[in-house]
Amino acid sequence: MPPRAAADIPVIAHRGASEDVPEHTLAAYESALLQGADGLECDVRLTADMHLVCVHDRRVNRTSNGRGVVSTLELAQLRQLDFGSWKQPAPGAEGPGAAYVEYPDLRREGAHRVLTLERLLELVVDHPRRVELAIETKHPTRYAGLVEEHLVALLDRFGLAHPRLGERSPVRVMSFSALSVRRIRRLAPSLETVLLLDRVPLRFRDGSLPRGVRIAGPGIHILRTHPEYVERLHSLGNRVHVWTVDQASDIDLCVELGVDAIISNRPKAVLARLGRDGARVSAGSQPAVTGLNPDKP
Repeated sequence: MPPRAAADIPVIAHRGASEDVPEHTLAAYESALLQGADGLECDVRLTADMHLVCVHDRRVNRTSNGRGVVSTLELAQLRQLDFGSWKQPAPGAEGPGAAYVEYPDLRREGAHRVLTLERLLELVVDHPRRVELAIETKHPTRYAGLVEEHLVALLDRFGLAHPRLGERSPVRVMSFSALSVRRIRRLAPSLETVLLLDRVPLRFRDGSLPRGVRIAGPGIHILRTHPEYVERLHSLGNRVHVWTVDQASDIDLCVELGVDAIISNRPKAVLARLGRDGARVSAGSQPAVTGLNPDKP
């Protein structure tokens, strides 16, 4: 594969613009879109009453003012929690909290409640430009394959699970679990899948991937140590989406290696490093920050 030009590498906002705004909140994703991110990344877990919510950790302790395991709590209970105040915006227009200064509506009531995947999908499909969405399934979990079943059913409601011949869904599903990836391939064969890698298993060191998977998702630490891995993947026709790329030296390494997507907590900074100004998008193509109905799933 010919290497991508720096300005052509898609930038995916990891849990939203999560350096500035509390991760996995509606505000974090709105901020990422306002900054010009090409796509969004989220983690999903099932609640006790079978709603998919965007929460990374098994427990809510780190990112909310509550305690407990996501899978044992119902959506109504999660909605009582504050998922924003743990990350207080810093004063001034630089560093964490800068997005709040630039876009004060991100701090409106409701923008820091638990975010359902359904609400995030609405944000994506209603946006005036195409927005990619990378959904990571978290395993192990008590609900096992129910996660993938509910995920595909929800995507199907939005017309995103089974794109027509010749079309490509803006959604791809990622996981560190090869079993989860296989489930998605069975339930929605036309959806793109990504095998996330914290290390490269011996059987895949030649650049191969599991059957039906064409995108590898290595951590940036892998590329620092084994930069040749990108070329091996490309030589077999596979693509490379790298997480979590926040430092200038790592951005430059990804450009040098010709990766196919950069996943970052700092989409605005990455876009600037790639020679793209997220603000260059015309005002007419950027939607205003919209109201949030706190009673909507």
